[in-house]
Amino acid sequence: MTTGKHGGHAGIAFALIVTSTVLGIAGTDLVLPAVPSLPEVLGGSYAQAQFVLAAFVTGSAAGLLTFGTLGAHFDQRRLLVASLVAYGLISAVAGMSTSLDMLIGLRFLQGAAGSAAAVFAPGMIRALFGDERAVGKLGLLGSIESLTPALAPVVGVWLLSLAGWTVSFDVIAALALLLAGAVAALSRHLPALTTGKGAGGYAHLLRDATLLRYAVSHAFTLGALLVIVFAAPTVFVAALGAGLKDFIIMQMTGIATFIVAANWTGRLTGRFGAERMIWFGTALSALGGVAMLAYALIGGANTLVVTALFVPFNFGLGFRGPPGFHRAVVASQGDDARGAALVVVAILGTTAVGTAMVAPFITLGLLPLAIVAAALVLVALLLLAVIPPLKDR
Repeated sequence: MTTGKHGGHAGIAFALIVTSTVLGIAGTDLVLPAVPSLPEVLGGSYAQAQFVLAAFVTGSAAGLLTFGTLGAHFDQRRLLVASLVAYGLISAVAGMSTSLDMLIGLRFLQGAAGSAAAVFAPGMIRALFGDERAVGKLGLLGSIESLTPALAPVVGVWLLSLAGWTVSFDVIAALALLLAGAVAALSRHLPALTTGKGAGGYAHLLRDATLLRYAVSHAFTLGALLVIVFAAPTVFVAALGAGLKDFIIMQMTGIATFIVAANWTGRLTGRFGAERMIWFGTALSALGGVAMLAYALIGGANTLVVTALFVPFNFGLGFRGPPGFHRAVVASQGDDARGAALVVVAILGTTAVGTAMVAPFITLGLLPLAIVAAALVLVALLLLAVIPPLKDR
């Protein structure tokens, strides 16, 4: 990894990084409450409406791979500005969609355009704070990012009731363009990074079993959580007879538990080590998955019970997420942009496939969702057991 000179205002740089990544996440969560109403407005079915979410994360995966390669050769600060501009413009056009098929296609492009921040954030944080402080800063980043799934759906519900489904896209467009201007004006405070030139590209990284251990186990743990989040609004409304307020309660409870865990992770990792925290967090998530599946198998349909069973997923991710992501980036051996891209691509790919698998059965209740989520977290635990961990250098 090579770094250029950058200003000493690490706080400004961190704020720009956080805001950019949060806005990318908002592309899902701000729109999420409108998904159950889209078939009535644009035509199509509930199952088809779920692909509005899956298309965004699939497009993000394509964008991550692209920005991971570009970030190895070009100034990541300029790439971040370009990403935000494209994200804003495509979001504005998506809000003008006249059919569900058109919206799905634009959501793919929207996700691809807005994915640069997720690729560049871990490497920039390492450059700004060093490896010793990076786990704590990644935990703080995760805590701040986690407020988006908690708060953005609440804002999304309000916007939906105020002006319909299109206003969420208008808000994303305006914020992205404003943020692009801010990053361009304050780019001197960000590290001038290019990473991984001549490191062998994605093929080299994909042959590294240790990197895949961290990337895929992290992706399956977070992917299980996101599959639940993406399906819950429609499952609650169409299958369990509940309302969007029940989904909001679930989200806020889950995010609160994640923030508690993520804020303790830096200190706990320093005391117990990264590997123990990764194991502990993954085991908690697996416990939540098995419990949710058991509840679904007995026909459970109480949303408060579902909310309680969602808590271990969030605690588990909070404990294992920051050290797991950091170890994955370290395992990329200096190719931070591509390494981070592979981790997030694995997350989004897992989420997209899981969401697509649940979509045809979205109105049947909790069981299809619980089967997919439990399978993912159990495989994540298995990967930790069968692949050796990173050797500290």
